[in-house]
Amino acid sequence: MFRLALLLFVVIGASVAGILIVAALVAGLDTKTPIMIAAAIGFVAAVPISYVVAGKLS
Repeated sequence: MFRLALLLFVVIGASVAGILIVAALVAGLDTKTPIMIAAAIGFVAAVPISYVVAGKLS
């Protein structure tokens, strides 16, 4: 299940980070720091999401 979670993390991490970056840009935070923070939060949040999705799939 760990290998499946790692594979899912690649897709889910990029998706969640992208969603949060777009949300930051829509909110008017268009400098480097808020965008990088949004991307980091997205990647960190994707870890448990990938684990839960991998558990549901296997």
